[in-house]
Amino acid sequence: MSSPKELDADARPQAPLAHGGRTLPAVTVDTYNEELRDDDGFVGDRASRRAFRAILADWRDRLAEHSKDPFGDTPTEEVSKAKLDKMMASDDPKSAALVHTVVEEFAAELATVVRRFLRLASWKDTERIVLGGGLIASRIGELSMGRAAILLTGAGISMELCPIRNHPDEAGLIGAVQLAPSWILAGHDAILAADIGGTNVRVGVVELNTDKRGSVAEADVWKRQHWRHLDDKPAREEAIDRIADMMSKLIERAEDEKVKLAPFMGIGCPGLIDEHGAILKGGQNLPGNWEDEGFNLAVALGKRLPRIGGHDVFIQIHNDAVVQGLSEVPNMQDVSHWGVMTIGTGLGNARFTNRTD
Repeated sequence: MSSPKELDADARPQAPLAHGGRTLPAVTVDTYNEELRDDDGFVGDRASRRAFRAILADWRDRLAEHSKDPFGDTPTEEVSKAKLDKMMASDDPKSAALVHTVVEEFAAELATVVRRFLRLASWKDTERIVLGGGLIASRIGELSMGRAAILLTGAGISMELCPIRNHPDEAGLIGAVQLAPSWILAGHDAILAADIGGTNVRVGVVELNTDKRGSVAEADVWKRQHWRHLDDKPAREEAIDRIADMMSKLIERAEDEKVKLAPFMGIGCPGLIDEHGAILKGGQNLPGNWEDEGFNLAVALGKRLPRIGGHDVFIQIHNDAVVQGLSEVPNMQDVSHWGVMTIGTGLGNARFTNRTD
């Protein structure tokens, strides 16, 4: 079993279809799932969705001691990003200032986390970092990112921060096309993909839209389904059954509409993935114990899926931040070394080097 440090030290090529592979068709995965720690715990948690909510809750408590809370009795976890965006642009200066204050504090934490990552040997010479997750798709997320970039510049660190360009619900699906070598994709219209997170599961059919050169730069989601498993709190086997059912319905719909699916499925999920598809660590937010030595997601899901074109579905698993980052491959051709940070239940992370061979 490999630790993140061992992954960094071992840059030997792996089999092209290994789970959690380091050498992919377009990029080398230099490192992923780094778990930096300080006295307060995981450094990445300081720039997570939970951290943003914690900062908001703290400032609401401070206000409530001396004046009226602009959010009234609404629990912090139920204050939507849209509500925060609207309040920040409102005519009420106090309400707008509250949101700006939270954004400023979170941006400082994000800048600190970026600085800590850039000190790692595996993140040396990073030229650009793309930020993903639903928060970044909002105005408060955009301002947090922009303010963090300014703080980094003020500290003498020239680092471009930019949002993942695809919709946050689709980036983790679109990136799956970059897991498969071209010979698997040849002659097909689409693949299956799943993005399994600590709160949600998204599955979809991703159209390749291959051009004459075989490029999949225009890949896009054809159909998708969403399940917020956090609300249902299923056992692990129940979750696998539900995911398989969602995928089976998409396979049936693709067949009905004459979309030629490749017998391939790319999956992004949290944690460190070994070459056999086992989740070594980092899957604690998934429903049930997905790190159990006797559990293999690819095997468990493969048994439940129907055959496609007479073939069993080949399933390839990688870390969810890696797969989300891979959706940006077409947009990263002007740099050599780049990274991704996904602001979700935790902070996913990966660093890539473009392959020129």
